[in-house]
Amino acid sequence: MCSIVAAMTTATASRTPAAAPVRPLPRRRLDWRLRFAALSLIWGFSFLLIKVGTDGYAPFQVTLGRLVFGTAVLAAAMAVKRERLPRGARTWGHLTVAAFLLNALPSSLFAYSELTIPSTLAGICNATSPLWGMALSLVALSEDRPTRVRVAGLGIGFLGVLTVLGAWQGFAGLDATGTAMALLASLSYPIGWIYVRRTLAGSGESHLSLTGAQLLLATGQLAVVTPLFTSMPTRVSLVPLLAIVALGALGTGLAVLIQYGLVAEVGPTTAQMVTYFIPVIATAAGVALLGESLSWSTPVGAAIVLAGAALTQVRRKSA
Repeated sequence: MCSIVAAMTTATASRTPAAAPVRPLPRRRLDWRLRFAALSLIWGFSFLLIKVGTDGYAPFQVTLGRLVFGTAVLAAAMAVKRERLPRGARTWGHLTVAAFLLNALPSSLFAYSELTIPSTLAGICNATSPLWGMALSLVALSEDRPTRVRVAGLGIGFLGVLTVLGAWQGFAGLDATGTAMALLASLSYPIGWIYVRRTLAGSGESHLSLTGAQLLLATGQLAVVTPLFTSMPTRVSLVPLLAIVALGALGTGLAVLIQYGLVAEVGPTTAQMVTYFIPVIATAAGVALLGESLSWSTPVGAAIVLAGAALTQVRRKSA
């Protein structure tokens, strides 16, 4: 989930001017650790909110609602900061692809996956995104050279995935389609990140402007697709509707704004550590609030996945 900000941070890194800008007087801000904790909770609970949302609405409807409310929050932030949408057909073309890979596709896949798998498993599948990212970067990014530690982390991480899925039991009791959708969703994030890094670097647009436009485009994509595959709900389910509102306004809109501040204050490396807390919170929420079952292999496998993912992020000191 945090891949959007990671991609935009990389894509606009070249905008830093040579001369230091005049800085306004500092405002008192909530301590970054508290904001980090809030972001972890918001994104960790997102998988529970998806599950609740799909109890009353079709997966595409959940995703469309999520994007609508998330876009509304970013639009309000852009209005307050007097940010404009990006210009140029090339930029909008690349953002259309990014919107599909980083928003429309993974959000829809997670929503569909949770029709048949628990939210705990979906949250753990999301944690494999750094593993996919490391594997893809070795092929797509020539400057990202492998090290023994990172390759070991990749192997350990996917061993953790097999542990979570209970490979030694022949994946008994596991819905293969739902699990595959969740894993494909986590794979979509690093593909989108690499695409943005290759196409939008040095675009001259702000992070907020790019992401606001990206969410707007993703909303348009779902607005076209949703009526083709779903019908209007026969009744309004209040609790699922509130879950969708929270998922969009908090999990998609506010969360991105919080991460912007974290990236600016403590750097992208520390800010993206939130990835390792998401499956822990998602698992706790699913078990405590939804009554989802939890076998020993789930937390053990999740811990192995996170350890492997952490190792894949280790860089040479010279880097």
